Amino acid sequence: MSNEVPAPPLEERLREAAAHVEQDLRRVIAYINDDVVPAIRRNGAEPLRQAAAELRKLAERLDEANRRTPPR
Repeated sequence: MSNEVPAPPLEERLREAAAHVEQDLRRVIAYINDDVVPAIRRNGAEPLRQAAAELRKLAERLDEANRRTPPR
């Protein structure tokens, strides 16, 4: 008899991953609207570079989530 807890079904894991992605996207959108757009209007290109760095982090998290989810 094994003491291992069974992994949640794929559908449940995908639903959870989608919820995390949606949450991350909401934060990115708020960051862009609240910080990036006003800063671009004031300072030009540097805020765009900062936004690109944040988007790169989001893309890396999405890639990592995809690596953890087994292919069908």
